[in-house]
Amino acid sequence: MSETILSVDRALDAMLLLYKNGQAMGVSEIARELDLHKSTVHRILVTLETKGFVYKNKETDKYWLGLKIYTMGLLIGEKLSFNDIIRPFAKALFEEFGEVVNVSILDKDVNELYKSVIILKESNNKKVLSVNPNIGSSSAPYSSSVGKCMLAFGDGIELEKYKEMKLKKYTEYTIDNYSDLIEELKDVKQKGFAIDREEQEIGLYCIGAPILDKNGKAIAAISISGPTARMKNNELEKKIERLVQIAKQIGNEFR
Repeated sequence: MSETILSVDRALDAMLLLYKNGQAMGVSEIARELDLHKSTVHRILVTLETKGFVYKNKETDKYWLGLKIYTMGLLIGEKLSFNDIIRPFAKALFEEFGEVVNVSILDKDVNELYKSVIILKESNNKKVLSVNPNIGSSSAPYSSSVGKCMLAFGDGIELEKYKEMKLKKYTEYTIDNYSDLIEELKDVKQKGFAIDREEQEIGLYCIGAPILDKNGKAIAAISISGPTARMKNNELEKKIERLVQIAKQIGNEFR
């Protein structure tokens, strides 16, 4: 007698179908492919969405695999191919400028709020920063350069969440309202990079660039950070140019 749990089996079938199809699908499409009732598929997808395994594009009403699958994958094993691919680029950037280089992804916390999570770091312990978070640590995306990049270039990002909540001010420079955040993200989208102007910590300046997939959507973001005076020297424009260039090179590896 089979010990398969039907509901779990169907949920996995739905995720595997999305993976195999390679793009977002609607409830009717999935129901047809799996030979299930639309109501059954809808309940499955709502459950998976609640846990972050799929997300729903509010404009198209279609579903795609969620970031939870990706973030879980990063925890499997000490190293995965994603980090193996990115690490040489991050190391080259660190060696060129001698400042902390972080690579982050966007995830959600238990309250379904977005958070920016560090998955890779290149740094020098000899250069002490007041804020130098470790791999796995998270921060509010609206106050970080990498977070802004992922909010601006991410796929299916629900910015309306920030309209309904009070944004915490970490410093006097932190964006603390929805309208300013939207304007900032428009600027990031136009320029192709973002800046954290001491928005998380006074004295800490950070520039970030999105790592884009073949559809122009951010799968991660990479940043250079350091003391404000050192970051804003006459090499700032060079740092930004190289950062954007490196981010594009990384993105090309995944296309």
